[in-house]
Amino acid sequence: MDQRVAMLRELDASAEPREHWQGKDGDGGLWLFETVESEGEYWVVRQVEITAGRRVRKYSWRHIEDDHGFLTDQPLELWEFGMTRLTAEVFEQLWDAVDCECGGA
Repeated sequence: MDQRVAMLRELDASAEPREHWQGKDGDGGLWLFETVESEGEYWVVRQVEITAGRRVRKYSWRHIEDDHGFLTDQPLELWEFGMTRLTAEVFEQLWDAVDCECGGA
């Protein structure tokens, strides 16, 4: 297992509190993130992308990348994409609603 996957898997399994965020990219797409704080940085453990064309993808340590994108490999910069908080309930509803071609990640 690659080191990045192992780190993200460990963060995801941790009892550390989760934070949820949403932001928009310059093309009109929407980004949703679930993060775990580690050493003062917000690491993304689950990510949903909704493109301007309404294509939806999701990533986690179980499905870290595909031909269309990947789970961010850097701590989340909260000033990027105009990040605002999202409730855990809304994130979970969207995560569960995504039926992607990503191996059930």
